[in-house]
Amino acid sequence: MTTFLTPARRELLVSALRYGVAGVANTLVGLSVILGLDVGLGLDPHLANAVGYAVGICVSFALSKFFVFKARRPKPRAPLRYAVAVTFAFAINQGVLSLAHLLFPTGRIWDIAAQGAAVVSYTGTLFLLTHYWVFAHHPDDASDKDAAPWTA
Repeated sequence: MTTFLTPARRELLVSALRYGVAGVANTLVGLSVILGLDVGLGLDPHLANAVGYAVGICVSFALSKFFVFKARRPKPRAPLRYAVAVTFAFAINQGVLSLAHLLFPTGRIWDIAAQGAAVVSYTGTLFLLTHYWVFAHHPDDASDKDAAPWTA
């Protein structure tokens, strides 16, 4: 009989919990920069968002490598893969931000809600990409072969 919490699911859950812990400080710093520039200084929301995320990218990679996925041996291409994952997640983030600004009413609280929706989309996308692709665990892979992101 297969248990619900298989080793792969347990690993995903542990990674998600660690990712959440590591992401809290990073997200608070990034969101503070975003809101300070957007709401506080009136900077364009997309520019404020980009600056906020730029602040956290290096810290996020280091925390992912040394804390979240520390049991995995990163591939030599991990920094490049991380940059690709961040770029893709940020594109999703910008799309959500644009869509939210189109759909939400105007006002500061709605600007904050739009930025919050963008943060959630970025965080979820980046976690999945880092877990299944950037720092993917391939115990039987001694070389740096590219594997499909959905393989364990």
